[in-house]
Amino acid sequence: MAFRRVVTGFNKDGKSCVKWDTNIEPKNLRPGFDNVPMWATKKLPVETTEDDPNTWELGTSLAGGSVFRFGVYKPGNVARWHATDSVDYAICISGQMRMELEESPAVILNPGDVVIQRGTNHNWVVQGNEPCVMAYVLIATEGAKTTGWAENNNAKHGH
Repeated sequence: MAFRRVVTGFNKDGKSCVKWDTNIEPKNLRPGFDNVPMWATKKLPVETTEDDPNTWELGTSLAGGSVFRFGVYKPGNVARWHATDSVDYAICISGQMRMELEESPAVILNPGDVVIQRGTNHNWVVQGNEPCVMAYVLIATEGAKTTGWAENNNAKHGH
């Protein structure tokens, strides 16, 4: 699957224009998981800047800001129990995903299903034999800390 990002902006005369039109290459972060960073903001309310956030060092979530990404999961993806200081909108785009939580039965997500993740500890596991693409928008909660990719809260939550 190709991931094209079109970002608008303004020209020198203040007219709307395309600032960037690029294909974003997935970045493999662990076996069975590729991250596709699309956009981020450093603060809320959002401040429009001329920076391309894909040049920033981005973790899972960004303290005080927001992150928009796709996750491409392959069957057999490596587990990563984690929680973020954010409210996350997770949308299943293709394939099937199993969301695991600490106390509830696993939830199977199909294309078009949406999860509102509110800082809870969770894990994503591909359901079936096809890759799954998920879209994520993570919005920092007040007083949030940035969450990195290597962080794993298993010890904190007993997993």
